[in-house]
Amino acid sequence: MNLNTKSILTFIFTLYASLSFCQRTLQLESTLLEEREIAIDLDVPWEIAWGPDDHIWLTERSGSMKRINPSTGNTTTILDYKSKVTNIGESGMLGFCFHPDFENNKLIFVAYDSGPDIFNLIKTISTFEWNGTNLENETKLLENIPTSTAHSGCRMIISNDNKLLFTLGDAFIFDAPQDINSVLGKIHRFNLDGSIPDDNPIIGSSIYSFGHRNSQGLAYGPNGILYSSEHGDIASDELNIIEANRNYGWPNVEGVCNTSSELSFCSQYNVMEPIREWTPCVAVNDLIFYNHDAIPEWKGKMLMAVLGGFIKDPSLSVISFNETGREVTMIAEYFKDYERLRDICINPHTGSIYFATNGPFYPSFGPNRIIEYYNPDFETSMNRPISSLDQFVNISPNPVLLSEIISIEISDSFIGNELELFSMNGTKIKSLDINDNIIILETQNLEVGSYFIKATSLKGIITKKIIVN
Repeated sequence: MNLNTKSILTFIFTLYASLSFCQRTLQLESTLLEEREIAIDLDVPWEIAWGPDDHIWLTERSGSMKRINPSTGNTTTILDYKSKVTNIGESGMLGFCFHPDFENNKLIFVAYDSGPDIFNLIKTISTFEWNGTNLENETKLLENIPTSTAHSGCRMIISNDNKLLFTLGDAFIFDAPQDINSVLGKIHRFNLDGSIPDDNPIIGSSIYSFGHRNSQGLAYGPNGILYSSEHGDIASDELNIIEANRNYGWPNVEGVCNTSSELSFCSQYNVMEPIREWTPCVAVNDLIFYNHDAIPEWKGKMLMAVLGGFIKDPSLSVISFNETGREVTMIAEYFKDYERLRDICINPHTGSIYFATNGPFYPSFGPNRIIEYYNPDFETSMNRPISSLDQFVNISPNPVLLSEIISIEISDSFIGNELELFSMNGTKIKSLDINDNIIILETQNLEVGSYFIKATSLKGIITKKIIVN
């Protein structure tokens, strides 16, 4: 990268920081949603999910899994595989999902990439056991799955019949998706112990559907229908309904069948066409079905994270269906200036949504954030006081006027450590010793804009945004 290019990128990131990092609300038809920053300084979060323990769990592409208390933002690393995971381009630690009997067996499925170089990457899918503090006791279910630095797929869910489904991209081997002897360009179906179900479409094969380029969203929606979002090339990002043993066309078909060669191929090979396509590509990603009363305007609709393409803003897309769930009737887009939106999860108690950002540029870089949007008028049992055992950091005033002082209240667990101040692009500005429960931060030497503080202890990390006006 030459100096001029670097200067341009720095300017753009500064513009994001000055325009995008302020407290926000979203007014829907009858519901006002408010924003809350949950965590900052994450390293390209790829999958986020609401855990059975009422915490947010996430993978970072660099090779970590973390767990976040949504009430306090306290963040702990529960699996550090950075020495084992290869994070080049789009590869790394990617999809995960909870075992359906997690309450009893404490197991979680995790997928990650490893290998010595870009030409020898493999994907592993393992189970880990949650001991209440960390993930341990790895059991490798599936090993030596070929993969690449891009087109890796790797979204994972548990099916309605308790099977493990996961997507695998074509890894730039373009004839693989139509080859039933190749695992690439497929959606796979396994028993929860890693064995192949007897009722799979092809006896002895894990292949559930084929002809995929790079699917990175899987979710059940209306009427128990399984949907997938799929990255196109330059044209034809897709939203598909997934059915067993169906061909989805790639690379012979992009989007719907509408050229002479595509029509011939589709007729001969019974291709399943998408129910929606986007041209040029918008970089569709995770899907999750919203079925909560807290945001009535979104109830019964599919939420989709959109990374954004070269000429398309990132967004959270809200997709409406007809009564059968097999036709898209409307798409509304929100949160277009939050950088690349990678993934979404939902608080089942409050109906709040959380989304993970991945920086403004491909292939993504940190520091990244988890943002919550919630309905403050929705009453729930989750609105309870924070336990005195939890860590906390409180800031007042915030926003603050330039040259005023900020009072930072901090829990006992941080005393003896340092409080660090960063710019929103991750540049460290200063550090302060934590010797008391109140820290005074002076702002006279700062510029107008947004910053974040970071406090670290053995119990975890809390990050908080500060706005200087």
